[in-house]
Amino acid sequence: MRIAFYAPLKAPTHPVPSGDRRVARLLVQAMEAAGHQVELASSLRSFDGQGNLERQLMLQTQGREQARQLIAQWRGRPAAERPALWMSYHLYYKAPDWIGPIVCEQLGLPYVVCEASYAPKRATGAWRLGHESVGAAIAQADLLLAPTPEDVACLQKVATAPGRIQRFPPFLDASVFAQASRGREQARTALAAELGLDRQLPWLLTVGMMRPGDKLASYSELAGTLTLLQDLPWQILVVGDGLARAQVRELIERAAPGRARFLGLREAEEMPVIYAAADLCVWPAVNEAYGMALLEAQAAGLPVVACAVRGVPEVVCHDQTGLLAAPGDTEALARALRLLLTDAGRRRQMGVAASAFVQRERGIEQAALWLDALLQQVVRGRTPARPTEARP
Repeated sequence: MRIAFYAPLKAPTHPVPSGDRRVARLLVQAMEAAGHQVELASSLRSFDGQGNLERQLMLQTQGREQARQLIAQWRGRPAAERPALWMSYHLYYKAPDWIGPIVCEQLGLPYVVCEASYAPKRATGAWRLGHESVGAAIAQADLLLAPTPEDVACLQKVATAPGRIQRFPPFLDASVFAQASRGREQARTALAAELGLDRQLPWLLTVGMMRPGDKLASYSELAGTLTLLQDLPWQILVVGDGLARAQVRELIERAAPGRARFLGLREAEEMPVIYAAADLCVWPAVNEAYGMALLEAQAAGLPVVACAVRGVPEVVCHDQTGLLAAPGDTEALARALRLLLTDAGRRRQMGVAASAFVQRERGIEQAALWLDALLQQVVRGRTPARPTEARP
C-alpha cells in the first residue's frame, strides 16, 4: 500500500544526524521492506524549543496550509495513487503534528502515530498549544505504536479504547553493524593510526549530541564517572557535536587528561566501523527515551554500561548484554565500568550476547513483519492483534 509519512520533529531527509532522524529513516526502511510505498508527506519542522507562542501559531498556520494543499493534491489523484494510511513519528509538546490529523479526517485515512509523548504537566505554560494538539492527535489515532512501557502508560491517559496502543520495541538494520564487526581488527588499526590510540588499551566509546540540557547533563555525569577510573588504563572516543561542544570538551579533558579523542559529528554510514573498533560503550543516558546509540553499539558487538533510565532497560539486558546502574549514580556507573575494564573475557562474552540479542530480536526484518501486520489490520478496520513482543 501507499503510506504517507511525516516526522514533525525532524524529517528523515534532514541534513543533521540525530537519533530522531535515524529512527525516522528506519521506519521508512521497515515499511519499504514490507513491500509498501512510502511517500514523505511533508518536511515541515514543527519544533519550538523556546516556548514562543507566536512561533507556535505560525507553525500551526503553516501546517494547516500544507494539510489543505495535500488534501487537494491527493483528491486529484486516481484512487490507486492516493495514500491508504498516514503515519506520524515522534509527537510531543514541542513538536506536534499540525498536518496529519486534518488530512486524515478530511480524506478518511487511518491515522497512525509512532512514539508519541503526552505530559499532563504541560497543560499550562509556554507549550500549552502543542500539548493540546498532541493530546487531540493521540485521541484521534487509530493506532499508537509505543517503544517502551513508560510510553504505554503515558498514552493510556488519553487513548482508552482497547487495542489502539501497541508495543513496538526499538529496532535497527543489524546487518551493517554485524558486517562492520567482522572487520574489527582492520577498523581498530585504521582508527588507532588516525587518532594516535594505543591498540592494546581498552577503548571506551560514547555517542551523543552536545547540546544544553539532558545531553550536557549526561556528559557531566560521564566526566564524574571517568574521574573515578583514573587508576585504570583506558582511552575514550567521543562522537558528537553541538552548541555545548566547548563545555563537553572541557569536562571530558579534565576527567580524562590525554586519554580522550573527539571525533566530531559523524554520518550514520560511518558509525558501524567506529562502534566495531571500540571495546565498550558508555552513556549515563540522563532522561533518555531509550537510546538508539546503545542499540547500535550492541549490534556491533559492544557491551553497554549505562543508567537504567526510562526505556534504556528495553534495549540493554542487564547482566547479559551490558550493565545498568541506578540513574544519576556515578559511583555505581564507575563500578560497572571498572568490572568490565578489568575483565576482558566478560567484556567479550557480553559483546557476543549483545550482537545476538539485536540480530535475533531487534532487527529490521522482525520490525517489518510486525509493522506490516499492524498496518494491514488498521487499514482493514479491525482492532490490531498484539504482535509477539521482543523483550530483553
